[in-house]
Amino acid sequence: MKITTVGIDLAKNVFQVHGVDEHDKAVLRKQLRRDQMATFFVNLPPCVIGIEACSSAHHWARKLVAMGHTVRLKAPQFVKPYVKTNKNDAADAEAICEAVGRPNMRFVPVKNVEQQAVLALHRVRQGFVRARTAQANQIRGLLGEFGVIIPQGIGYIAARVPGLIEDAANELPGAFRLLVQRLLDHLKELDRQVDELEAKIQAWHRGSELSRKLAQVPGIGPITASALVASIGDAKNFDSGRQVAAWLGLVPKQHSSGGKANLLGMSKRGDTYLRTLLIHGARSVIYRVSQKAESCGWIASVVNRRNKNVAAVALANKNARIVWALLAHDRHFDAGYVRQVAPV
Repeated sequence: MKITTVGIDLAKNVFQVHGVDEHDKAVLRKQLRRDQMATFFVNLPPCVIGIEACSSAHHWARKLVAMGHTVRLKAPQFVKPYVKTNKNDAADAEAICEAVGRPNMRFVPVKNVEQQAVLALHRVRQGFVRARTAQANQIRGLLGEFGVIIPQGIGYIAARVPGLIEDAANELPGAFRLLVQRLLDHLKELDRQVDELEAKIQAWHRGSELSRKLAQVPGIGPITASALVASIGDAKNFDSGRQVAAWLGLVPKQHSSGGKANLLGMSKRGDTYLRTLLIHGARSVIYRVSQKAESCGWIASVVNRRNKNVAAVALANKNARIVWALLAHDRHFDAGYVRQVAPV
C-alpha cells in the first residue's frame, strides 16, 4: 500500500485525512488531532498533499514541505464541486484529495513567513482605516441630528468639530459636547495607528528591491507595491500577465454561448484589496493626465473614448500585466519600452 495523494480538511483541533494509492483507490481515512499531525506526516513517505487555502493553510503547507511532501493549496470554490454527498469533514477531505489530482486545477502559491507578516500589516492597517472612516461618519451623523452639518471629507472633522464643541452659541448640550470630544480622541488614536502601520510598510518597502522596482510604475506606490510583492510571491507561478489580471478580477466576466461572445462587467474575483489599490492608483494617474495630457498618451486616448471608470480598470489591468513582466523576467520599468517582434 503506497499512498500517493492525500487530502486534508483543516480545522482548529481535529483534522480529517483522506489518502489514495496510485490506482486512485482509497487506502487512508483517518482523523488526527493537532498534536498528532506532525508525527503522522513525518513518518509518511513523500506524496502529493492537497489543502484548502483557508486559515492556517500556509502554516501547514510550509511544515509539510519541510518534511519532503509536495503541497498544493486550492481555493475552496474549486473543491466544492467534488463533494459527492452531504457536507462533513470526511467528505470534504475526500473532495480535496480528488480535486488535487485534476490536471487543469488552479493552485494558490504557498506564502513564506515574511510574506504573511507583511500582509498582516496591510490587513490590520485596512481594518484601522475602516474603523476611522466609520468613526468620522458617526461623528458627522450625531452632529447632524442637532442641525450641525459637516462637509464630506474626513479632514473637515478634525478641522471644524473642535471649534463647534467650544462654540457656546450653538444648542449642543454639555454632556453631548463631552461625548463628541471622546469620539474625536478615538478618531485621533485610530489616525495615529494608521500612520504607524503605514510607516512600517514604508520601511519594509524601502528594504525590498522587488517592491521598489514595482513602485516605478505610474499608479503604483509603496503600499500597492509591497502588497503585490507579498501576495504574488514567485511570479513564475503565473503563465502570463493576463493570468495575473484575471487572478485579480480585472477582466470582463463572460457569459457566452452558441459561439456568440457576451462580455459583461468586471469579474471582481480574487483579492479585493489588491484590486482596489490598483484601481485607486489608476484613478490618480487619470487625474494627473487631465492636468497634463502628454504625461501618458495611451490612457488619455482611453479617457477620450470611454468614461473614467472604464479607463481606470483598463489601466489597472495594464499595470497588473506590467507587474508580472517585471517580476517574472527580472526587469526594470521603462516607460518607453517597445516590444521587439522577431522577423518572419
